[in-house]
Amino acid sequence: MSRSTFKVLFYLKRNAPKKNGLIPVMCRITVNGKVSQFSSKLDVEESIWNVETGRLSGRSLVAQEGNRMLDKIRVGINRAYQEVCDADSYVTAEKVRNAYLGLGQNHKTLLAVFKQHNEDYAKMVGKMKSVRSYLKYRTVYNHLSEFIRQRYKMSDIALRELTPAFITDFELFLRTEKNHCTNTVWSYMMPFRSIIYTAINNGWLPRDPFYAYHITKEETKRGFLTKEEISLLINGTFKKKKYELIRDLFIFCTFTGLSWTDMYNLTEENLQTSFDGHLWIKTKRQKTGVESNIRLLEVPGHIIRKYSGMTGDGKLLPVPCYANCKNGIKAVAKLCGINKNITWHQARHSYATTICLSNGVPIETLSRMMGHTSIRSTQIYAKITAEKVSNDMERLAKQIESMEQFICQTI
Repeated sequence: MSRSTFKVLFYLKRNAPKKNGLIPVMCRITVNGKVSQFSSKLDVEESIWNVETGRLSGRSLVAQEGNRMLDKIRVGINRAYQEVCDADSYVTAEKVRNAYLGLGQNHKTLLAVFKQHNEDYAKMVGKMKSVRSYLKYRTVYNHLSEFIRQRYKMSDIALRELTPAFITDFELFLRTEKNHCTNTVWSYMMPFRSIIYTAINNGWLPRDPFYAYHITKEETKRGFLTKEEISLLINGTFKKKKYELIRDLFIFCTFTGLSWTDMYNLTEENLQTSFDGHLWIKTKRQKTGVESNIRLLEVPGHIIRKYSGMTGDGKLLPVPCYANCKNGIKAVAKLCGINKNITWHQARHSYATTICLSNGVPIETLSRMMGHTSIRSTQIYAKITAEKVSNDMERLAKQIESMEQFICQTI
């Protein structure tokens, strides 16, 4: 390959000045007209930058040190170019850049490390990890891949090139390009941060680009069905049998607190008679792997008996795919006269709020049944209804009635 196809250029990234007024110097490698670039980690005053030479003007100490640093980078890139030429007949700007950054054949780039993580994670799905978590890692990988292509015009980025600015720019990408809300951005940043910690722990990344980054999950109102709305669902009649099934399955989750996934995974083995002589659902939550023991109430017991023997695959209930359930329950709610945007997970919220807490079940007991690792998780679901407040105060009034009568007679 002719050397004339290879060029190194330093230029100012004028559209991203630092808070102190200095401008970052970028290095652009060109091979056969294709470019790859990276930050030189040098910030300079625009007034002393010579565009024609790609160097700092003047004989100040700052200019001399800056030019020495740029010369060192240029020499390193030339050496990397020669190494790639000697080892590979097909040379690209990105290969030269990666070779200079010390990546070599280790492929310690962000997406390469992320991809390997996802491949390893996939092997643990169904054993130690949930499908839902795996899909989230894949989604974050895809978003990062698109962001790097769009922002940096590259297929990947070296781990050692990651800066705090990369993190904040990625957040902006999720908010503006993907229109994600704060909580979704938060949920995507957590897997990304996990990958970064892996890289740091393995010695692939010398510093944490997340060190100055903060994002807080916003409190959200978890919707639930009232006693009246649950009654409307139970009393609903449907021409389509599939709507009746979806209604029954939703009610099953409402009276057990199980998520759609945990309900789908139930088998007859999960139904066990406990020491108290009652049937209990004993299972592990797929999302967390935490044990969840739930007393089988009459309503879900009736639903199990209604669909007994209809699965043929060992499952406890004939559960359709999630998409059918998710869309079906919205149609069912509308037919029952419920003017709410119903999601399947609201069945779990309703169990916590309307079925349990409103009827005096202690939050500690509820937390155990829902398979939470801490009561803080349960408190997110647990909304204190006006009916519960009224009932609690009525109970208090009766308990102190004699005391009140004594006080009123005395004063």
